[in-house]
Amino acid sequence: MRLPRMDDSLALARRGYGWLPERRRQDGRRTVRGRLLGLPVLAVEGPEGARFVYDEDHVRRAHAIPEPVQATLFGKGAVHTLDGPEHRVRKQLFVDLLVDDTPGRPALVPLVERVTAAWDDAVPGWARQGSVVLFDEAARVLTRGVCGWAGVPLEDDGVPAMARDLTAMVDGFATGGPRHWRARRARNRREAELAHLVADVRGGRRAVPAGSVVDAVARHRDASGEQLDPRVAAVEVLNVVRPTVAVSWFVAFAAHALLHWPGVRERLAAGDPAYAEAFAHELRRFYPFAPFIGGRAPRAVEFDGVRVPAHAMVLVDLYDTDHDRELWEDPSAFRPERFLDREIDPWELVPQGAGDPRTGHRCPGEQITVALLSALGARLARLRADVPEQDLTISLRRIPALPADRVVLRVHGTG
Repeated sequence: MRLPRMDDSLALARRGYGWLPERRRQDGRRTVRGRLLGLPVLAVEGPEGARFVYDEDHVRRAHAIPEPVQATLFGKGAVHTLDGPEHRVRKQLFVDLLVDDTPGRPALVPLVERVTAAWDDAVPGWARQGSVVLFDEAARVLTRGVCGWAGVPLEDDGVPAMARDLTAMVDGFATGGPRHWRARRARNRREAELAHLVADVRGGRRAVPAGSVVDAVARHRDASGEQLDPRVAAVEVLNVVRPTVAVSWFVAFAAHALLHWPGVRERLAAGDPAYAEAFAHELRRFYPFAPFIGGRAPRAVEFDGVRVPAHAMVLVDLYDTDHDRELWEDPSAFRPERFLDREIDPWELVPQGAGDPRTGHRCPGEQITVALLSALGARLARLRADVPEQDLTISLRRIPALPADRVVLRVHGTG
């Protein structure tokens, strides 16, 4: 394909989630051609584009994720960087831990119970403080809950620092400057700690609950039959714990939604599980989270009449797919009820990736996100709190996006 001479990296930094949609409107096509970090890029959107990107015959992840993203968000050697049998064997570890096909998803209950108990324990303290930053408090609640469930030893006084590090890894993956270097330092610190933990568990010097995340990762053998290097094992433990704590972004978005669409609050607070889950899905569709995902073409391929040279980057625009008018009626409106009688197509609702999480590169922790948001959304709706004057704007230039003041609340208790 004929490519523009200018690199789009600066445009991505300036426009964030709007970069690809704006280019798509300018070009009058559903595909966008460009360059990022010096590499040719084809960006697509919609179900067909997602199917194309998730087909390993067209796009592969090995050598595709830039080093700054590996060094902050995913970790080096992570499952996200693998293809073929290596990916399938490693991915099965996460599927066994995180994906539950049982009706009612009882395997997720212990984690949800730990997190909701941590929330309920925290609310009286929030009321005594006078005002709290919801994003920060949610991160601490989620950190306490997921570390206990995953078998990561964590004392009460260590929760705030762990929560800061886990959110920093997410907050700094798509930017330069202080946020990025804070993310690198946080990852190095926590990988080193968890690598020692894995080595101690293997050596019988430390016990963790049988079947916990740490136990499963420490015992896992890859396609080669070898145990994971302790540092890679630490990466994969973090790839369960970190995305769970990233639900704090959606908790902040949930508060934003309840403030801007107050009619949702009463129905959510009533405790209808089906509506709570629909609310969780609409949060994930409506609000900006992952901007895009992709890999590199292993050979010259073609999509929508556009030739993609070998080794070019191919991206699927997740945010724009979740706001596609051909898929979603009135996509700019926040309407949880759209999910009450709609079967979810894994190629249409793609906030955390597309396709089957059991076999492809879609996030296997998506069920956890939905289960936690369903439970915490209802609790948030029942929270008695005032909202002081603050900046709640959500800039699409910032990746990952977040209400500017992270949602400050004066909490009085629960309803």
